[in-house]
Amino acid sequence: MRQFLNIVNLLSAAPNSKMASRMTFVAAIAVTLMLISSAPAQCTAEEFLWGTATSAYQIEGAWDVDGKGMSIWDEFVRRNGTTIKDNSTADIACRSYEKYKEDVQLLKQLGVNSYRFSISWPRVLPNGTLAGGINEKGIQYYVNLVDELLANGIQPLATLYHWDLPLTLQNEFQGWESEQIIPHFVDYAKLMFERLGDKVKWWLTFNEPWVFTVLGYGLGAHAPGTKDLVNTVYIVSHNLLRAHAKAYRLYEKDFKPRQQGKVGITLNGAYVLPKNTSSELDKKAAQRSMEFSFSWYSDPVYFGDYPEEMKTRIGNKSAAAGLPKSRLPEFTAEEKAELKGSSDFFGLNYYTSSLAEHKILSNDGGYYDDQDIVSTMDPSWPGSGSPWLKVTPFGIREGIKWLSARYDNPPLVVTENGVSDNDGTTSDQHRIDFYREYIGNVTQAKNEFKCNVVGYFAWSLMDNFEWAEGYTEYFGIVAVDFNDPERPRTLKDSAKWYRDFIAAEMTTQAPATTPKAGSIVTAALGVLTMAFGLALSLAKLPF
Repeated sequence: MRQFLNIVNLLSAAPNSKMASRMTFVAAIAVTLMLISSAPAQCTAEEFLWGTATSAYQIEGAWDVDGKGMSIWDEFVRRNGTTIKDNSTADIACRSYEKYKEDVQLLKQLGVNSYRFSISWPRVLPNGTLAGGINEKGIQYYVNLVDELLANGIQPLATLYHWDLPLTLQNEFQGWESEQIIPHFVDYAKLMFERLGDKVKWWLTFNEPWVFTVLGYGLGAHAPGTKDLVNTVYIVSHNLLRAHAKAYRLYEKDFKPRQQGKVGITLNGAYVLPKNTSSELDKKAAQRSMEFSFSWYSDPVYFGDYPEEMKTRIGNKSAAAGLPKSRLPEFTAEEKAELKGSSDFFGLNYYTSSLAEHKILSNDGGYYDDQDIVSTMDPSWPGSGSPWLKVTPFGIREGIKWLSARYDNPPLVVTENGVSDNDGTTSDQHRIDFYREYIGNVTQAKNEFKCNVVGYFAWSLMDNFEWAEGYTEYFGIVAVDFNDPERPRTLKDSAKWYRDFIAAEMTTQAPATTPKAGSIVTAALGVLTMAFGLALSLAKLPF
């Protein structure tokens, strides 16, 4: 447009108006062609997300600062008899509430284009409800974090619930055990969409519902410490799925048309192999194990209901135990419709694999016995700093393939993947090896088997409070000195490797580009319209 206006200024020197008119049209055509040739290219495919991940409770600290309310984890770590391995808390953690700008600079050093973080529900709604009051200082923290990320070219991916339920909701009606929590979660989600949705385009409703359900409400190893594998784990899962669906539909109806973001849920699980590869029963047990973990949540999200295997097996065991109905709740027809298709992408947290052996277990033992499976691990698989995590790179490839086949190849983001140690060393060649092998298998799933993988996030950006393990297991690619009140950060060797790997990937796998036609046509029409109007004026022709 500037070129056109410059040319128009020269036309004032034209000998007569008719010549000026003709020259104007010629100039308009020339500038239109210039606009088309110089228009900035827009990606035809979305950029692959390379990032790292964290969660609010594990890194933020500032547990009672600026109006934040208590979470169930704030209470759990203070409870007498609670087993936190080193008797620690996350009261200070990594001090990311204060040091978020430093954290963003770490991300910039790594060269990632995305960062997954979680929002602390009790930091923005101290009592868990809108009626209990909005904490504007808490919201401003996340506004500042998002702005800092975007200013440094990093795409935010926000998780709404990463296990830190407002304590008031747990005390009032047992939290996720009651359907009363559903409208409060939807209110919270709506508030975040309103305040952050113009800038955050990737959302997750829940992180690893299997973990906070089974460990928190079944085994009592995590907050809130409830121990009931028979009934409560199924009730909690039922309520969170209904909450997820309502939050998704809210965004779809009221926010997506304008904000154009994506909403999903992130699930964890293991790729399971038969213990005896010659046993048909063990092969079926391996399939069943994944249905009782991944598909417990993903079947409702993609198909609208629980897996048939779960419904049949739990129903039969409930009847054999003399119960009048299944311990697995049922969705209404309306809830099934609301759930079906309630995800724009599949979020996958993947770490390890396991073996399944078929064995008939009790009718009233609960979740694990309901599966009629004995789960083990191959002793030849390399270990890590966590007893449950064996290094099995093939598992992430086969897990992605299994999920892609079951759910019609949805866009899939590996939202967590990483390995632990117990000393936090910065010379972490074992972690480099882990990432090289696991990412290689993700790439194979994407390129060779055509799975629709669109992102990968390393867990974790930095060492942090590892839930019941306290500060005894370290997953970070950045070391944090927890003995220093300032919590200084140091890049580990794995961070440098990841930085170099991402740089190479972004160079060699840049997506194809093409001009964005709509904006070009609009600009061209604008030039031609101006030219026509000016020509009429110069030639003194009637309208």
